[in-house]
Amino acid sequence: MKAFSCRVCGNALYFGNSSCVQCGTRLGFSRDEKAIVPVDEHGQYVDASGRVWHVCANSGLSGCTWLADAPGGRCFSCRLTRTRPSDDDVKGLSEYPIAESAKRRLIVELDDLGFAVPTRRDDPDTGLAFDLLSSVNEKVTIGHADGIITLDLAESNDVHREQLRVSMDEPYRTMLGHFRHEIGHFYWQQLVTGDLLEAFRELFGDERASYAEAVDRHYSQGAPAGWQDEFISQYATMHPWEDFAETFAHYLHICDTVETASAYGLATVASPKQFSSFRDLVTGVWVPLSIALNQINRSMGKDPLYPFVIPPPVLDKLDFVARLART
Repeated sequence: MKAFSCRVCGNALYFGNSSCVQCGTRLGFSRDEKAIVPVDEHGQYVDASGRVWHVCANSGLSGCTWLADAPGGRCFSCRLTRTRPSDDDVKGLSEYPIAESAKRRLIVELDDLGFAVPTRRDDPDTGLAFDLLSSVNEKVTIGHADGIITLDLAESNDVHREQLRVSMDEPYRTMLGHFRHEIGHFYWQQLVTGDLLEAFRELFGDERASYAEAVDRHYSQGAPAGWQDEFISQYATMHPWEDFAETFAHYLHICDTVETASAYGLATVASPKQFSSFRDLVTGVWVPLSIALNQINRSMGKDPLYPFVIPPPVLDKLDFVARLART
């Protein structure tokens, strides 16, 4: 994430700011300008072309800070949400803003890396949409199917999520991580076709293998011995689709963290996109940076920020994902 500043007083801003703490200016995020911009007392912003933008209608419901193209309308990110908790679901609505905040960060990164974000309006059959469901009254299964990403809002609760992380022996589990993993499934379906499909199979395996059998095997037998030599996580060993989604998520983890570190002077890389080889970015920038960040976390009595080891085969897989953005 880039560093932002107030256009009125120059004070430092954070991505989720709705007002400047120094001068009090009301703010909104412009997806077109990739910037936090001032809005007037009517909740409007006029861009350089004279177009009028409006504070998102979900600002009170989910804390959305983005701008919409119509008065009383929802912003691009909020329109991607097909289903949200009902108005009488108090618990679900309390968890909803955390998920929407993670989704907005995801969309900004996809835009920055060059991934198109086709919606259901663009493609009614496989365009992107989100069902952010509350598990108060029903069981919610996290997953992706033909552009529809379903997430359990209970994952916004730190206690619930940590209990799942420990029970499933995972080193890392966050709401943003869920978004990044599931969007990997979406882009596999969107982009991995033709010659890329053959290259995918060489690196990740044959996705035509039974997914149901792979799931049963994974949860009954666990990851195969020596999995650390070829995969980024135990979950990635389950099936080529999951290996790709896990790799895609780590690609986004690395890009966002490196760019944020650069924005605040902790790294000298202008942008991950400037590297023709993602392998070079990982070995030359990410590995030393993540080691330092892990040690900083330990200095504060926290767990490592990035508790993963990247073996050479995963470097090849990360390079494959990075090429998708460039092509």
